[in-house]
Amino acid sequence: MPVIGSLIKGIIDVADRVTGDSNPVQEQEDVLTSLLKKAIDTDFGRHYNFNGILKEENTYEAFKKKVPYFDYNSINQSWWSRLHDDEEDVTWPGNPNYFALSSGTTGKTSKRIPVTEDMITAIKNAGIKQVLALSNFDIPADFFEKGILMLGSSTDLIEKDDHLEGEISGISASNIPSWFRGYYKPGKEIAEIDDWDKRVKKIVEEAPDWDIGALSGIPSWIELMLKEVIKGHGLNHIHEIWPNLEVYTSGGVAFGPYEKSFNALMGKPITVIDTYLASEGFIAFQNRPETDAMKLVTDNGIFFEFVPFKAEYINEDGSLIQDAPAVMLSDVEENQDYVLIMSTVSGAWRYMIGDTIEFTDVSRAEIRITGRTKFFLNTVGSQLSVNKMDDAVQHLEKEFNCTIPEYTLCAKKYDDGFYHTWYLGTTAKMNDATVVQALDSALKEANKNYKVARSKALEGVKVHLVHPEVFYAWNDASKKKGGQVKMERVMGEEKFGEWEEFVTNQ
Repeated sequence: MPVIGSLIKGIIDVADRVTGDSNPVQEQEDVLTSLLKKAIDTDFGRHYNFNGILKEENTYEAFKKKVPYFDYNSINQSWWSRLHDDEEDVTWPGNPNYFALSSGTTGKTSKRIPVTEDMITAIKNAGIKQVLALSNFDIPADFFEKGILMLGSSTDLIEKDDHLEGEISGISASNIPSWFRGYYKPGKEIAEIDDWDKRVKKIVEEAPDWDIGALSGIPSWIELMLKEVIKGHGLNHIHEIWPNLEVYTSGGVAFGPYEKSFNALMGKPITVIDTYLASEGFIAFQNRPETDAMKLVTDNGIFFEFVPFKAEYINEDGSLIQDAPAVMLSDVEENQDYVLIMSTVSGAWRYMIGDTIEFTDVSRAEIRITGRTKFFLNTVGSQLSVNKMDDAVQHLEKEFNCTIPEYTLCAKKYDDGFYHTWYLGTTAKMNDATVVQALDSALKEANKNYKVARSKALEGVKVHLVHPEVFYAWNDASKKKGGQVKMERVMGEEKFGEWEEFVTNQ
């Protein structure tokens, strides 16, 4: 009988009942006030008169009237860059101990996002909330005695001046609570290996000695790791070596496009729980099994704002125009795409992380990620967001009984006009013309703007089928394997030209 597991599960069940229902709107109002008070004597707080904002009757209206929107480039140029000159109290009290390196989907590692001790604490607290939410899922007691394999970036952080640098997954893993270390795999020594292939090789070697109950990481890299374990031990599926695997915590990208190929590696169904951890903070996690939507963490050091995602509010580089209207949680509507704006305990203020979301349940503050502002394909009025693209790819998987874990596309101009040119990562043998017709039909049905564009400036769809390994090789060549690296879903023509040349040479 799993005594320890039953005890832990019992504690989680009781703790979840004790916490009771929350009031997300009130929590967000309290977070904003707390942020302003703590940063009131920073250079940023004095510059934007946080003291005066706090004295206004409507704090939020005064806040958004006084403080402009920022993206990484604007806040780094004006404020965060000063942190690297040993200045303190710039946008948050003190000087951060960590900087998260974020390559995003641009292929560059130039972003250095401050991660304060307050943010480390907030991430830990959000992680505890997620563990408590497991009481809502039908998970056996002995699960809580099993190992948790977290496949992120290296925990061997870079020492630079008076701080450490690395990807947020590596920073988070290097700060796991002491009580969790007995469950954590692959363990400190393997997690510090910087080379992803070497790290996975060690995981394959150690895999038979581990009793894994949960996996955590970006779907594409988790899949590759699982394939290596299966291949390395001559298995039919991963449950032959990890029979107690019950949970996969997905994050970084939408799980939908990977669902079919991921399940093909399983010997039995497992529980998939979505999370939303960015370099800027732990934003949301799925806390109940009835939905795949995620609950915003509304009481934990991040204040959220939401700008309706409309083409007229977005600059060509994906940033916001300064007079784009924003609302807080109390005024959002369901089934409306919003640009996500954050102010945080790391000293980000009205900061646009580049993601778009929609609310599926406002009262519960539950959301889905719908895409990226830079991935919004609107070159000829088609107004395609990533979630619509994902839906179309999943439609193809069902219609042709295949798996398409990766894709990318570009609105590319040819001699006879614009076409959406897709590269689909699949091992299936399909007729390109048939796929074109099915893809075009699915997009027309899902998006009225696309349908209108197809009758005007958008000539059609072009499709190229390539092996999924090409996408992983692209990431390896242009960025780095593993960690937080994600494939660009939409590329501009210049980047797309580099991609097509790369594919041709494979």
